[in-house]
Amino acid sequence: MRLAGMVLFLVLGLLFARYSWDIPLAKDAERALYDIRLLETAERMPQDDRIVMVVYTDETLEALAKRSPLDREMLANALLKIDAMNPKSIGIDILIDQPQAEDPILIDAFRRVETPTWLAFASNATSPDYMKLWQEQFLTGFLDRIGPGAVKPASIMLEPDLEDGVIRSWPRQPDSLPPLLATAMAPIHPEFRDYSRSIAFRLPESLDYPVFSKLPIDLFVTDFADALRPQIEGRHVLIGGDIQDVDDYETPMSRLDGRLTKGVEVHAHLLAQLLDGKLPAAIPGWALWLVAVAVVVAGGLTSLLEMRSWKLAAVLIGQVIFFVSLPFLVQAGNIDTLGLPAFGWAVGWLFAFAAVGTAARAVGSEQRRFAQSTLGKYLPVDIANQILRDPERLALKGEKRQIYAIFTDMEGFTKLSHAITPEQLSTLLNRYLDLLSDTVLKHGGTIDKFVGDAVVAFWGAPIAREDDADRAINAAVAMYEAGQEFARSGGDDIPPLGKTRVGLHRGEAVVGNFGGEGRIQYTALGDGMNTAARLESANKSLKTTILVSSEARRQSTLDLFRPMGRIVLSGRATPVEVWEPAPQMDTTLRQTLTTLWERFDGGDMSALPELEQLAEAHKEDAALANFVYRIREAGPGGHFVLGSK
Repeated sequence: MRLAGMVLFLVLGLLFARYSWDIPLAKDAERALYDIRLLETAERMPQDDRIVMVVYTDETLEALAKRSPLDREMLANALLKIDAMNPKSIGIDILIDQPQAEDPILIDAFRRVETPTWLAFASNATSPDYMKLWQEQFLTGFLDRIGPGAVKPASIMLEPDLEDGVIRSWPRQPDSLPPLLATAMAPIHPEFRDYSRSIAFRLPESLDYPVFSKLPIDLFVTDFADALRPQIEGRHVLIGGDIQDVDDYETPMSRLDGRLTKGVEVHAHLLAQLLDGKLPAAIPGWALWLVAVAVVVAGGLTSLLEMRSWKLAAVLIGQVIFFVSLPFLVQAGNIDTLGLPAFGWAVGWLFAFAAVGTAARAVGSEQRRFAQSTLGKYLPVDIANQILRDPERLALKGEKRQIYAIFTDMEGFTKLSHAITPEQLSTLLNRYLDLLSDTVLKHGGTIDKFVGDAVVAFWGAPIAREDDADRAINAAVAMYEAGQEFARSGGDDIPPLGKTRVGLHRGEAVVGNFGGEGRIQYTALGDGMNTAARLESANKSLKTTILVSSEARRQSTLDLFRPMGRIVLSGRATPVEVWEPAPQMDTTLRQTLTTLWERFDGGDMSALPELEQLAEAHKEDAALANFVYRIREAGPGGHFVLGSK
């Protein structure tokens, strides 16, 4: 089953690496990556001196007081002027698809022009959405009325991507249509007649000069129209509209600046590509299969590598650079990458990496099985993984360490255990210990043991981290909060559950595997553990929920503590300065409390009345009232012995 699962994932990865352009969602990523490749590799060109656009603008329409259809008398007059300036060809991206009063004037102009002129044509069969049958019939009749001469029809069909509406490819050129406008205007590369791959869009060399110059059509019906001859003579002229919200298309350049491209400008890009003879080669299917196989093999082999992390990182970075740069290099080499599955390669690599890696881990070595059966039960995942890579980091004998030890206890658990059935107790206790254990592991701690309802855990072994203090303190707060949430979810058939109390101390302990030959336990022994246990117990006397020793607090970067004075723990002679994490307490109030205690502890008796006022203002805070009581009893620099008055 394991082998079958791996083979299935490898096959899926291979298919994804080959056919991602045909897979929903993946094709969206492929389109985006293609657009980025095109923009990054597109030529930055100066303004093309072979092509000029003559356009109707919104200002033109405003002056004519007519918007649709476009004024044909102006077109006729401008056409004759342009024809007299000796252009190479004229392409008109305006459909004459309904009768107008100016039609006789336009027909007369068409009959008089001598420059090869191509008039926009579309059919109902190929463009039913915007060319109705009666419109096609009118256009055909209009062309018949012009008669033989320099004016002939040319297809202006453009085909955006059906799913995202972006124009990336040349349109199909079916035999039922006349030649495409670009191929008709410059019939120098007949191979473009059957070309339907990507458009080689150009980008301007300078933002001040667009790729194609654009002249308002109304300039050609003025007295100074002859001054425009240098911009027309010897060039291909495209006449169309540059009107707001009309004939707009998204192109890959839209990702760059959000700008839409007019249909007449798309035709200009097609014409420029044809004039350049730039016919990007298609990638053969066998090459795509070859790369797909290479991607899957690379992903699978990489998952099997066992080497130092920096070497593995170098291998991964090398592969990323290769597979990311390859599509750009191919695109820059005048090869059409529309259809190249770059995103599919990444997914295929991940499928193979995961499939082979999972299978390899499932049949891993004895060392890995040992780690899975022992380390994972009481160590966080990151530490277990480090020990798996370097088993020497786990001492099999005791060693002295500075650790952060935590003890917890559920208030009233003993009483609760007598009030419910053994089955209920077992279920409840297992849920509670699971919850607290997950909290410890989530914060990077090591689980030492369970003692009834108590959880014993520590940080700093077997591997120490710089932020162990913050991890341990955050874990203490999270364990208390988890206990509160657990108590609220006990159920109606369970007596009320008490709160979880936590003690945390930093101190020296001997950590390692202890036990006989047949059974061992990884644990910590020493005064540091005992102190943490006594701190947990002291919560009851101090009316607190979490007590942290100053030794642990000093190592932390967290600012969430309020002072709880000095106490002598049960069975001890040396006072311990203790603090309570109080993240819910107002920061200013917490800082004021700390400042007042430091003043009082330093001998400033005037701070005591202020502390008493603070406690009086927060009567609901039993721990604060108890704190003020104890320091009043102990005096400046003193300590309170638990169990005394």
